Amino acid sequence: SADYMITSIALRCESTVWDITQKGYEKKRSKLIGAYFPQTPGNTFFLFVKLNQLHAGQFESTLFVLGMDPSLSQERRTPVTSSSSSRYHRRRSSGSRDERYRSDVHTEAVQAALAKHKEKKMAVPMPSKRRSLVVQTSMDTYTPPEGDGEEEDGEGGGGTSSRAGSLSMEHWISRAIHSTSSTTTTTSSAASSSSSSTHSGGSGAASGRLADVLAQHVHISNHSAPPDVTSYTNITANTTTDGIQVDKAPGAGTTAQKQTPKYGNAELMETGDGVPVSSRVSAKIQQLVNTLKRPKRPPLREFFVDDFEELLEVQQPDPNVPKAEGAEVVTMAGEQLGVVTNWPPSLEAALQRWGTISPKAPCLTTMDTNGKPLYVLTYGKLWSRSVKVAYNLLHKLGTKQEPLVRPGDRVALVFPNNDPAAFMTAFYGCLLAEVVPVPIEVPLTRKDAGSQQIGFLLGSCGVTVALTSDACHKGLPKSSTGEIPQFKGWPKVLWCVAESKHLSKPPRDWFPHIKEANQDTAYIEYKTCKDGGVLGVTVMRIAMLTHCQTLTQSCAYTEAETIVNVLDFKKDVGLWHAVLTSVMNMMHVISIPYALMKVNPLSWIQKVCQYKAKVAFVKSRDMHWALVAHRDQRDINLSSLRMLVVADGANPWSISSCDSFLNVFQTKGLRPEVICPCASSPEALTVAIRRPLDEGCAPPGRGVLSMLGLSHGVIRVDSEEKLSVLTLQDVGMVMPGGLMCTVKPEGIPVLCKTDEIGELCVCTVATGTSYYGLAGMTKNTFEVYPVCNSGTPISEFPFTRTGLLGFIGPAGLIFVAGKMDGLMVVGGRRHNADDIVATALAVEPMKFVYRGRIAVFSIPVLHDERIVVVAEQRPDSTEEDSFQWMSRVLQAIDSIHQVGVYCLALVPSNTLPKTPLGGIHLSETKQLFLEGALHPCNVLMCPHTCVTNLPKPRQKQPEIGPASVMVGNLVSGKRIAQASGRDLGQIEDNDQARKFLFLSEVLQWRAQTTPDHVLYTLLNSRGTIYSSLTCVQLHKRAEKIAAMLAERGHLQDGDHVALVYPPGVDLIVAFYGCLYAGCVPITVRPPHPQNIATTLPTVKMIVEVSQSVCVMTTQVILKLLRSKEASAAVDVRSWPPVMDTDDLPKKKPPLLYKPSNPDTLAYLDFSVSTTGMLAGVKMSHTATSAFCRSIKLQCELYPSREVAICLDPYCGLGFVLWCLCSVYSGHQSILIPPSELEVNPSLWLSAVSQYKVRDTFCSYSVMELCTKGLGLQTDSLKSRGVDLSRVRTCVVVAEERPRIALTQSFSKLFKDLGLHPRAVSTSFGCRVNLAICLQGTSGPDPTTVFVDMRALRHDRVRLVERGSPHSLPLMESGKILPGVRIIIANPETKGPMGESHLGEIWVQSGHNASGYFTVYGDESLQSDHFNSRLSFGDTQTIWARTGYLGFLRRTELTDASGDRHDALYVVGALEEAMELRGMRYHPIDIETSVIRTHKSITECAVFTWTNLLVVVVELDGSEQEALDLVPLVTNVVLEEHYLIVGVVVVVDIGVIPINSRGEKQRMHLRDGFLADQLDPIYVAYNM
Repeated sequence: SADYMITSIALRCESTVWDITQKGYEKKRSKLIGAYFPQTPGNTFFLFVKLNQLHAGQFESTLFVLGMDPSLSQERRTPVTSSSSSRYHRRRSSGSRDERYRSDVHTEAVQAALAKHKEKKMAVPMPSKRRSLVVQTSMDTYTPPEGDGEEEDGEGGGGTSSRAGSLSMEHWISRAIHSTSSTTTTTSSAASSSSSSTHSGGSGAASGRLADVLAQHVHISNHSAPPDVTSYTNITANTTTDGIQVDKAPGAGTTAQKQTPKYGNAELMETGDGVPVSSRVSAKIQQLVNTLKRPKRPPLREFFVDDFEELLEVQQPDPNVPKAEGAEVVTMAGEQLGVVTNWPPSLEAALQRWGTISPKAPCLTTMDTNGKPLYVLTYGKLWSRSVKVAYNLLHKLGTKQEPLVRPGDRVALVFPNNDPAAFMTAFYGCLLAEVVPVPIEVPLTRKDAGSQQIGFLLGSCGVTVALTSDACHKGLPKSSTGEIPQFKGWPKVLWCVAESKHLSKPPRDWFPHIKEANQDTAYIEYKTCKDGGVLGVTVMRIAMLTHCQTLTQSCAYTEAETIVNVLDFKKDVGLWHAVLTSVMNMMHVISIPYALMKVNPLSWIQKVCQYKAKVAFVKSRDMHWALVAHRDQRDINLSSLRMLVVADGANPWSISSCDSFLNVFQTKGLRPEVICPCASSPEALTVAIRRPLDEGCAPPGRGVLSMLGLSHGVIRVDSEEKLSVLTLQDVGMVMPGGLMCTVKPEGIPVLCKTDEIGELCVCTVATGTSYYGLAGMTKNTFEVYPVCNSGTPISEFPFTRTGLLGFIGPAGLIFVAGKMDGLMVVGGRRHNADDIVATALAVEPMKFVYRGRIAVFSIPVLHDERIVVVAEQRPDSTEEDSFQWMSRVLQAIDSIHQVGVYCLALVPSNTLPKTPLGGIHLSETKQLFLEGALHPCNVLMCPHTCVTNLPKPRQKQPEIGPASVMVGNLVSGKRIAQASGRDLGQIEDNDQARKFLFLSEVLQWRAQTTPDHVLYTLLNSRGTIYSSLTCVQLHKRAEKIAAMLAERGHLQDGDHVALVYPPGVDLIVAFYGCLYAGCVPITVRPPHPQNIATTLPTVKMIVEVSQSVCVMTTQVILKLLRSKEASAAVDVRSWPPVMDTDDLPKKKPPLLYKPSNPDTLAYLDFSVSTTGMLAGVKMSHTATSAFCRSIKLQCELYPSREVAICLDPYCGLGFVLWCLCSVYSGHQSILIPPSELEVNPSLWLSAVSQYKVRDTFCSYSVMELCTKGLGLQTDSLKSRGVDLSRVRTCVVVAEERPRIALTQSFSKLFKDLGLHPRAVSTSFGCRVNLAICLQGTSGPDPTTVFVDMRALRHDRVRLVERGSPHSLPLMESGKILPGVRIIIANPETKGPMGESHLGEIWVQSGHNASGYFTVYGDESLQSDHFNSRLSFGDTQTIWARTGYLGFLRRTELTDASGDRHDALYVVGALEEAMELRGMRYHPIDIETSVIRTHKSITECAVFTWTNLLVVVVELDGSEQEALDLVPLVTNVVLEEHYLIVGVVVVVDIGVIPINSRGEKQRMHLRDGFLADQLDPIYVAYNM
């Protein structure tokens, strides 16, 4: 068994019972891991033995695996042959990785876990990326400079030398995986780009096996199958041993060569409208849906849904969770601190003593980057220089009367890592001057990660002076004048160079005041918190001295010993041993700068030999680097070492470095008992340190703990079969003179049980005392008074929290399992970030992560922490590599930790923010992630797998009968929700037009009575009048059109004519010409010359559906209809006859047509709804006249009025205002085509000002254009005399919920031009009634209410205060028009609703349309929409259904008639609303949330596809930002709407189609996405 390299944790017991033979070992091993690997002898696996009865009675031995490797007693003494050590190096020769977390056994466990998955197929759609993005992330763009940043904690791992993975096992596994992949993947490899590839990759074993993450059923008792996200039925899992059977995703031919369809020609998929779509996108979505069919989630438990609150699912405690069962922990005391008689009374006294009695004794030797001694500082020099610094600090700064620094003031020490001598001098100078040093890192640039927080610390400490070295001072960034700029967030400081040649000599009679150590502050050590804030830990002089004494006693230091230090000497273990304790004991420190370690990782070992050093201070990464660089040097001898202190020994993952190091260097005289891990924290200083044992003692035991147990906070020795274990080594005993206990990490600090993990707390003089200047925080988090279970405190003295999680093991040994800072509580279980990093790094033997740089943190989303993993990828990695790595990491973390990763992001190498020592700056990384500024090159979100606390899908309640609704409303005193405008019959007005039944008669009457009155004025883009029409001109030209229709067209009465005109007067003339000829006009928007292919088919469709027998248009458009592009878009031969009206015949028609019946058709109104449906409605002559009269009364329109109209004149209220109202009311309409605003955005507002208009109408797109286009020009408009103060109504014509944000920003923006904010309002119309509400001149201002968005999803209205969470502002849609009655009805039961209840708006009025005009004659739809009756109550009245949800609310205001005013609030269209999880969502609400989340999102549209929510966002920024949006969009929709986004699509500006009313065409977008026509920048499929 000498051949078996016991690198990690093979612990076997001395007793012969356990001494396993080679054969027995193989047998045991095959039983353990036979499930995972084909058998090949020669691969080691480690055996964990659970000793129940080994030392019964001594302690709870179930917790521990104790004892010693039997081979240690015989073979370890004999030198290991060089062949085995060289074999060790061969294995480690290439690649490079962060070695804090290297654990061979963990790597093996992870590989084994992954191997379980390897047979399954990958079923995850890979994200599609635009070519440019793929190219961006390629090697050439990111060949980064090697980081110069000094690595701290090896967080950047790395270093210059490269190294291979751990055991040959790794290579062998990866080979195994690859060989299987060749057989299973018969089709595609992952396609990296959406635009270039024909199959949508992501199948096959090689592209990562993510489906298995979702499919594999981890065997924990509380995981059973979840509900299906795509249909609301619970699927019971068939929990076979393989986990859930997953439908194999199409795309990977299985080994049995089942014929599955390939993605390239995905099966036809039906869209919502039953349109077959064949495309890669839809195939990917189908694949995603299949993958999500059975996501792994705990079962939804029954819970109570309050009437208004949707409660989030609360995780019920699982009865099978491991619980702590031990007795209460007993406080552990360290040995007595033996006060030696000659210990100095203070550190300054020690310095004075050595400086005067042995001034030649060496104190510190510094090295240059070649490893040559640069400088030796003697105790005499240190003493004299420190005195000089003290004198200059107190007497040479500021003036005699006003010294800048007084005793007790704080001073910053800014020294580089290669100059310990200058630092030491300055530090002791401060101590002698009784000034408090605050050592910090050297700021390299003005914007270092975290420098702002350091600045905040300096500011709160009141630092005004910064001491630095000459070289450092020269290297600081300077402004052009040579000044050192103020760093971001820093206070103003005076920079002083603390070197002898720059300082004045103190007078002969001046001596520093040397006192005994007292309660004054000695120094402040900075500490970076989890949130990135920097705190200062104050250490008193007595604590500093006592700490040095405890270290001297623990480490048995003697005078003049030589020690080697590789650590940072400005803080932590480096400062305590190499600057403070060393001076107390007159020791000689050999300081190895970081720069030398980068060049020569063996330098510290060489110095240990050269100086015969007794003690060395390293981190595990230094041991690892030495291993890698070690090439069997002959001259290395480490036998002088009595202690090798491992400063990060508390990190569980340091154990493998210790073991490997011992393994190799035992031949060089390194004794096993020399390795001494220690645990420390900024608050508690040294928490524990392993003492050097006497030779021949049994090495201390180790704990092999179950990760599952740890996540529940309990200690369980793992059974042998488990892969997820954490092996711990002890960090020695409690410090001399100290007490230690463990308390529960959250809540009341109750003592833990013996088998429970808690926060270690110590009570001793030798700790920090407070966070500087933060009394509250010190009381709450620094100090703690632990209590027993009964609640009584265990001590009157406060304990100090160490921030370390662990337990006190048998024989008083301290074990640390992680840090509080790295703790992430997910779903009630605790996970340590370090453990997850270790698992992620163990995944990839191919070394995918650049220098092992991985950041793991958690973010709160939807009331739980969610884990985010961010890794830097190697510059040469491909899309495929990264996707494969990501999917394997997800599997590994899921298998080992049983926790889901919410988001996995990859960034290019060297782009994560660094700490001053080159590690990853975690809080800054998290901040960038949350701000959407991390710019990852790959993102994988897994909300479907992680988010298990969504509210339960809503079950629709059985409907209540009509009688009970009536009774219910009566009892609660609710009115039935109904309202009406003024009654037309009772309004007395001198309306001359009323005596005519037909508009054509009104025009003839006006042509006779006021022939020269101008009705229409058309403006061009320069604001000048392009053409105008008087009453008589309009009449004459209309006559000519009528003649032309009769003569050329041979049309009959009632024939349909399509009018294809640009917005203008020709359209109006043609319309009245049709009325004169007895034809029925249909206005059609002309095709767009730049976009014939998409706009012409719509024109053609309207002409065909409306059964037009002829088309009238202009010559320009006629040419367009006959152009080559047109014939490519539609079949030109099937057009009806087309006439151009530019040259009209001279003669007038013999007779003007007069309809016999006012109920016959006047015109047809065609419009394409936002859902892409084309609907034409029939308007009779009666309805048309009633409509015009209603508007005339509401807006008080008379011939003397002028109205400006900036609308599209093709349908709805826009058409009526443009063509009809002026003829009826006689007012002058100033017509402004919206297209002209693209040339001149100020056209509309200038015209309103110039013509002193009081009433104006526009659309949302016009308003948006003005808001965006004129935002910065209000001053120049004002100077040009634009004045909007006369406007009393500015109405937005719309068929949707009012866009409050837009109308408000418009009002605010143009307030400076005199626009009254109350003037801006909206109207509301729909297909069945083109205008229901319109804010008139009189009547109360529109009101706004705030409703709870969550209640709205349940079809309830709940009014809330402004600014309350989940509130949604709704503005009244103008006043109800005269002659209009409204009722709110339940869309399902058709019963009337109470006031303030959400229901469908039903309308009855004289100007309702009389029905749909369709070729199909769909009678049922017709009668349902136009002729509905209530199911109870007033069942006689005939109503038209608007298809919009809304509610009525009686306000406190009174209307013109003196009654209380009823306000109508429109919520949204029923056909647009999305049913998700049983709730009703309006797309606009989700879109508003999404647009708010990042400044680069300019527009957003959402739709559903196969029950997946798809979010499309337009990106205004560089394509590199596209991936930042994916997590942000997912987070906000989860937080605010409790929905999981299935697909996030990032597109260019202008891709989301918008119609003429400014409404998003979400269905067009959906069809375009599914047909793969959007050319998206990035498509992310959330798992």
